[in-house]
Amino acid sequence: MKKQIVITDCDHGSIDIETQVLNQASLDFDFHQCKTEEDLTSHCKGARAAINQYAPYTRKVFESLPELELVVRYGVGVNNVDLDAATDHHVQVCNVPDYGMYEVADHALAFMLAMTRRIVKMNDSVHRKEWDYQKSIPIFRHSHQTVGIIGFGRIGSVFAQRVHALGCRILAYDTKYPSQAKRPARIPDYVELVELETLLEQSDVVSIHCPLDNAYHLIGETELKKMKESAFIINVSRGGIIDEEALNMALTNKWIAGAALDVTQDEPVNTESPLFQHDMFLCTPHMAWYSEQAAKELKQKVAEEVVRFIKGEAVHYPVNSLKK
Repeated sequence: MKKQIVITDCDHGSIDIETQVLNQASLDFDFHQCKTEEDLTSHCKGARAAINQYAPYTRKVFESLPELELVVRYGVGVNNVDLDAATDHHVQVCNVPDYGMYEVADHALAFMLAMTRRIVKMNDSVHRKEWDYQKSIPIFRHSHQTVGIIGFGRIGSVFAQRVHALGCRILAYDTKYPSQAKRPARIPDYVELVELETLLEQSDVVSIHCPLDNAYHLIGETELKKMKESAFIINVSRGGIIDEEALNMALTNKWIAGAALDVTQDEPVNTESPLFQHDMFLCTPHMAWYSEQAAKELKQKVAEEVVRFIKGEAVHYPVNSLKK
């Protein structure tokens, strides 16, 4: 007999936390490792709710699963879910937007410090038995620097708190707040809302914290040329926001001083990418979200969202709006 809940795919070491939460609510579930539309339509028939990681929820899938009412994604992004199709088929889509926001902000800060203080470059230099601080020149005092934050949601605001503690001037650009006149009360006084062009021109460090929606290749050749030659750019948000071909041009031609990516347009990143030829290019494997605590929180919250829905309670993290 098909269960009303299914975990469609999960590459974590275990699903013990999800199992515990669902069992405490007296809810049974099926677990599969779906990768394709066909896998989903085969294994999810009859299910009311699905917990999903990477499997593609397309219009074809929703059409084939008329009893499906809820999809909850492990994580923030919902790129693998066709939201329009979900809404058309009266399927509520939820994510977990707040499970790793401190970790992502900390990762961006670590990238920033590693580049502005030349940590990786000078570590490599010492490993080559070179002992010469002058190879790090120039380094600037953080309290004399400007940090630009693209996207001022949960993570952007936490990152701002961290760099404010260093004494940095902080600029922010967010399409939700196009002017100071529409500045929400939650944005601290130490943050200046500016246009993207102003942010790029004045910032010593640019850190990206916006969703991919309407931001694909937001940072391309034109934008990179506006930045200071001494500036650094960081992306811990979504791959594709920075045009990587343009980024390679920027590093090759010294339009900017360096870049750090935790996310890339194609993941895993192509190890033959010309970006790896640059000393001041840092890259980590989409791990900014991770800590032991964040991983557990994510699993707890996806399961709890399903429990709320099955019990007829309001979900906490709706992504799409359904007509009543």
